[in-house]
This record gives sequence, structure tokens and C-alpha cells, in this order.
Amino acid sequence: MEVMREIIFDRLVYSCVFEKHRGVEEFFPEHFLGYQLSGETHVVHDQGTTVIKENTVVFVRKNQLIRTIKYPSRSGNYKFIAITLDKDVLERYAMENKVVIDKRFEETQKMFFEPNDFLQSYFLSLAPYINKTKEATPRLAELKIREAIELILDSNPDFKYILFDFTKQYKVDLEEFMNKNFMFNVPLDSFAKLTGRSVSTFKRDFTKIFNSSPKLWLKDKRLEEAHYLIKHKKQKPTEFYLDLGFENLSHFYASFKQKFGFTTSEIR
Repeated sequence: MEVMREIIFDRLVYSCVFEKHRGVEEFFPEHFLGYQLSGETHVVHDQGTTVIKENTVVFVRKNQLIRTIKYPSRSGNYKFIAITLDKDVLERYAMENKVVIDKRFEETQKMFFEPNDFLQSYFLSLAPYINKTKEATPRLAELKIREAIELILDSNPDFKYILFDFTKQYKVDLEEFMNKNFMFNVPLDSFAKLTGRSVSTFKRDFTKIFNSSPKLWLKDKRLEEAHYLIKHKKQKPTEFYLDLGFENLSHFYASFKQKFGFTTSEIR
């Protein structure tokens, strides 16, 4: 399978694949704005699955865990371009424009779709950098990020409460978060950051709530979900083992037999 993921300049990433590709779990610590040039992306997050269709602009808030499945179009092309709206540029913009944030953005939705001609034209204007017909200097790269900020705010002024919210990540309900995100195979420090904790505080709080270490709890939780999917949904391990955070089938089968005392084929 041929997969291309290229960093054009510091904050601009271009992805291109030529057949269906299942991406790994990714943790995005910064906001990003993306455009689906061709094909479509199925994004799995803690609220379900979102489909990003061709010619769609998507805004994804920072501190999210997602997994993607990339589907080429009928012509065989998949192209997606994303620009990161990093904190340094956002802070400079807010200071220069005297942006004042007096409330939090209350919406819980993770992604916003804006079929806006100006936003679509913006991404098409990045083609020369993708095609390498023009080189982006650091100054020009920042100008393109600032242009994206202006277009987002023009599309929805309330997005300022997202873009310029620089408050420290506050602690979230750990039990609720882990029950929604246990299937994501990411390092412990990513779980800690997403719940507003240091790694040591995360481990301490986790043990207090679940009476288990994160590693053991995650393994048991994933195996219990696997048992449910096999028995009640009649699914095969090959259909879901990656989606439940297992890296390979042999590890899954061995762990399953060790926990339940029987193999997956012996479930009745």
C-alpha cells in the first residue's frame, strides 16, 4: 500500500493514499483546519464516527483523540490537507488584535463543517506549496496561518472562544473519559494530558477510581468488549481487534485465553 504524508512547511501537512488505509490513533494537541480535496475520511472519536466528504472543510479542536480510515474516490485518489493553528501564532494574534475572552465555548461537538467558498479557495491557494512550485518561508507560513484564523472568525465569530482560550486544561471526569476512550491505543501521557493531569496524578486518580493500574484495566476492558462483540454481535476478532487497541491478533488471542480460560471459537 502506498501512503504519502508530507510536511510541506512547519504547520502544513498533505496526505495522499491510493487505496483504503486505516490510520493509527492520533493525539492532536493543537487545533487544526483541514480540507478534503478528494475521497473521504471516516473519523472515529469518543462521540462516534464522523464522515468528512470530498470538498468539505473541517475544524478540529485541540486535545482530541481520533482514529481515521481513508477512502480514495472512484478515480482512485485520496487527498487531504491540514494546517495547524499553533498556540504561539494564536497568542500573538490575540494580543495584536486585543481579543478578549469572557466566557467558554460550551458546545461539546468536536468537529465543525463549514461549506464556505472562501475557506475552500484558501486551501486551493496552498496548491503551489504542495506542488513545490513555490517555497514557503517561515514568515509566509505564519501569514497563511493568520489568514486561516481570519477566515474561521469570519465564518463564525464565536469560534474566538475556542481559538483564543488559553486556559490550562482542567481536570475532566476520569471514569467517564476512560470508559469512552479505552479503545484508543495511545501512550499513558496522552491520556493524562487529555484528562488535565500529570502522569503521576493520572495514575493516582486512576487507581483510586478503578482499583487497578491503567495498563491492567485497559487490557481487561478491551477483552470484555471483545467478548461482547463476539458473543452478542457475532463479530470475528479480525474485524475489531485493531479498533479495540490490540496491535496484533496473536497477542489478542493469547490475552483472551488467559483472561477467560477458553478461546474465542469456544464462545457459545
